[in-house]
Amino acid sequence: MTLEAPYATLSPDVVLSAVEAAGPWTDGRLLTLNSYENRVFQIGLEDGGFMVAKFYRPGRWSDEAIEEEHTFARELADAELPMVAPLAFDGRTLLRHAGFRYALYPRRGGRAPSLESPDQLTWLGRLLARMHAVGARGRFAARGVLDRSTMVTTPVRAALASTLLPVHLHDAYRRAAERVSHAIDARVDAIGPVARIRLHGDCHPGNVLWTDDGPHFVDLDDARTGPAVQDLWMLAGDERAMDALLEGYGQFRDFDPAELALIPALRAMRQVHYAGWIAERWHDPAFPAAFPFAAEGRWWEQHIADLHDLADELG
Repeated sequence: MTLEAPYATLSPDVVLSAVEAAGPWTDGRLLTLNSYENRVFQIGLEDGGFMVAKFYRPGRWSDEAIEEEHTFARELADAELPMVAPLAFDGRTLLRHAGFRYALYPRRGGRAPSLESPDQLTWLGRLLARMHAVGARGRFAARGVLDRSTMVTTPVRAALASTLLPVHLHDAYRRAAERVSHAIDARVDAIGPVARIRLHGDCHPGNVLWTDDGPHFVDLDDARTGPAVQDLWMLAGDERAMDALLEGYGQFRDFDPAELALIPALRAMRQVHYAGWIAERWHDPAFPAAFPFAAEGRWWEQHIADLHDLADELG
């Protein structure tokens, strides 16, 4: 295992033996689930059930940060929120095997929520308000902050250092990124201070699974400190959807309407981060296979144009 090929030694046998090292007996069934940052598997158990094994990307998070993720998930679940929390074995949720750090979870199925349904959006708004009420009760010490340094400065540096970005586009990309960065700063300064709490951090529809009994949330891997609106905007495709989310949210927690003006800045930060994330992870064989378009100059040309559009929107 190396940082250039972090999962080269994570064979099916290693995955299954890691699960059995924690205690559960497997039946050999293994299904790779959709995940690029980490590696996640559905594992069949000897008793006929399933569990999910998540192997953390080496070098990304400290042990303390992962343990904070697990503690937050447990805190939410203990507050009777539908958050899938890791299982504990001998009092530990962060496990180790064959040089990998991993955690085991109960399997919870479901489908993507209908973001066209006002009822489902209102339901999600209520749950997010309750999640944020729990998030506001404490602080992260080891996890990241949703800020320009993390979401813009670092990924821009990764893109410029990557062979993916064509050399002849370096100056154009740098100018576009600088425009976005300055525009984000101006928007944040104009809004002024807003409350920052512990968040899910990556609350897109793929991390919300809907069942006949309602939704549940998965994957706190990007849990960070930031404004409450971060967990709302990715579920709201338009103003009508945001209104439905906030209708439910307001039943359990006050929402500062000034945060709505942060959405264009948060959207811009996410788009800058996306390109830098791909560039930084390109050495992982999963990334060229999943994102082949990033190796094409025309994709970077469009990305640069998109950054200018985002800067114009923020201006």
